[in-house]
Amino acid sequence: MASDHVTLELAGRAVRVTSPDKVMFSRHGETKLDLIRYYEAVEGPIMAAMGGRPTLMERYPDGASGKSFFQKRVPAGAPDWLQTTVVSTPNGTTSNAMVAADVAHLAWAANLGCLGFHPWPFRADNPGATDELRIDLDPSPGIEFADIKAAGLEVKALLDELGLRSHPKTTGNRGLHIFVRLEPRWDSYDVRLGAVALARELERRQPERLTAAWWKEERGARVFIDFNQNAPHKTVFGPWSVRARVGAQVSTPVRWDEVPDVDPEVLTIPAVVAKLAAEGDPWEGMNEHPGSLEPLLALHRGDVERGLGDAPWPPVYPKMPHEPPRVAPSRAKKD
Repeated sequence: MASDHVTLELAGRAVRVTSPDKVMFSRHGETKLDLIRYYEAVEGPIMAAMGGRPTLMERYPDGASGKSFFQKRVPAGAPDWLQTTVVSTPNGTTSNAMVAADVAHLAWAANLGCLGFHPWPFRADNPGATDELRIDLDPSPGIEFADIKAAGLEVKALLDELGLRSHPKTTGNRGLHIFVRLEPRWDSYDVRLGAVALARELERRQPERLTAAWWKEERGARVFIDFNQNAPHKTVFGPWSVRARVGAQVSTPVRWDEVPDVDPEVLTIPAVVAKLAAEGDPWEGMNEHPGSLEPLLALHRGDVERGLGDAPWPPVYPKMPHEPPRVAPSRAKKD
């Protein structure tokens, strides 16, 4: 008979894992215990990448093939050692979110069926300082993964030019994320402005391939640089997090020289553990070289001088100063 629970010692804490033999990923049969052992195997790199950050949980109680929900608030019955912090939306709604303090916290969440961690871009001990710029390369209809990878290399070239170190990862599906560690001197509004400026400059340089157009009807078959992933209270899928896909694909940090040939489909739990053991952490040293947002803010100031205002915000946000009408161009024409 399968065990109904096991207790693991992780980060100096006892973590109770219920139904450890429950299959969470149907293609190869990885269990809940396999998932937690995976996070134990990548403990060093994942904590370097997202440790100390408030984290949104994406829960699949019945495994990757089942229904899901997002959970910001830590549920009742959490262990007394679990670290939490209050996060707030721009309209003032607060949540008591889990802090990714150590691998025991990740294991506790995985025991609840968390298939995917979405960390905020600031540390819980310094919530006013956004220290991570996140570039999300979004595939539009007609865009292949090869186009996404080529776009990623264009992003790297511009960031290199601006003196910013960048770090790519697969999303675990069809996209790429590019992270830039920043000095903790700016808030999320500033970082978003920098992302808008980056997207616009990339579009100016590669107008046939890249776009900063927020409205889908204006993008065409181009890669969208999703600047609004840097809006306040936004999260993205975390590095080293296992995706809720039946094959247990991982959102995997990689080196830039791997990007042209990277295949997200093969980066599964066992493959990533083996890759890390053989090659080490491709993002090693990321926290030692934070960059300045000033070069991107300088691009933003240049856009303002050219008469460009803010870009549209997502619909859930309050109307922002200098924002254009929050309506699709085709609809605006009809109105």
